[in-house]
Amino acid sequence: MAETDTSLGYEQARDELVEVVRRLEAGGTSLEESLALWERGEELAQVCRHWLEGARARLDSALAAREAGTPEGDPEGGRK
Repeated sequence: MAETDTSLGYEQARDELVEVVRRLEAGGTSLEESLALWERGEELAQVCRHWLEGARARLDSALAAREAGTPEGDPEGGRK
């Protein structure tokens, strides 16, 4: 992943990816431009994957904590 891509949020990367796909589907670009767009799309897809995997890990962690009876963020560990 390019250095600048690590600062992209999910929504920003997704929106740019949608635009890249739109431009590729519209055609009318040179082979070189199409390849550059494709490569950028791959980078953006990786950024989105990174964010989604992070979200999945957080959900899995929260579900595991819930099943263990210790809600995340509860300093008492579910005890009252």
